[in-house]
Amino acid sequence: MSVDERFVSISGSDRTDAIAFLAHAQRLDDAAVVRLASRPDGLIALWTHTGFDVLATRSVVGSMAPDDLVCDAAALHAVLSSEAPGPVDPGFGLDSAWRGALPARAGYRHVDDVPARSVVELSREGARVARSEGSAHGPATGLLDQNVLSVSGDDESLTASITMRSVFALTGMGFIRDADGRAVTETSETDRIDPQEPVRIRLSPSWIRIDARFGSVYQRRHRDLSVSVL
Repeated sequence: MSVDERFVSISGSDRTDAIAFLAHAQRLDDAAVVRLASRPDGLIALWTHTGFDVLATRSVVGSMAPDDLVCDAAALHAVLSSEAPGPVDPGFGLDSAWRGALPARAGYRHVDDVPARSVVELSREGARVARSEGSAHGPATGLLDQNVLSVSGDDESLTASITMRSVFALTGMGFIRDADGRAVTETSETDRIDPQEPVRIRLSPSWIRIDARFGSVYQRRHRDLSVSVL
């Protein structure tokens, strides 16, 4: 594969992590696209829209060309799953399918940590309400837009309100796992999650960033806010 071609190279456990990210993205949106962006620290950031108006991201060790590309999540999942370790062709570019720029990497202030168990419990309660009050088109917008978690910094100068959209995205992407590293499903016992496992909340002027051990989601602080640029 020549240096002029498009390629993505991810090996070892990071390749497994990328495949899991892509699989979850497809479960949330069967037409999902993924954006890959090289980071200065040598990692590749994988990004996807989750269908909840929330961005999800996870970083893996690898290399790619060009340094920023958008491709079909299903196609990349298939080629990473089926081919031997080494560079793979990510398929046709779908740059026009990506809406907006990525959030800035810096400029976030820590607000507070909440137990991962609590986030999973919120997600399960939201799913129960969605099943009883939703429709064939999915959960009601009112449920998705509901603020279900509010956190404040020690001096209360920083506050963040997390919507059910972000809770569903964080758990739907598999970013919270149990103490043995296994995926948390709807039937998993929450006491299998380490009680000390945190979900960290950070703020920038434009975004609420919610970090779990296996990935992050980004919720706009204001729904009508233009997406920030790098």
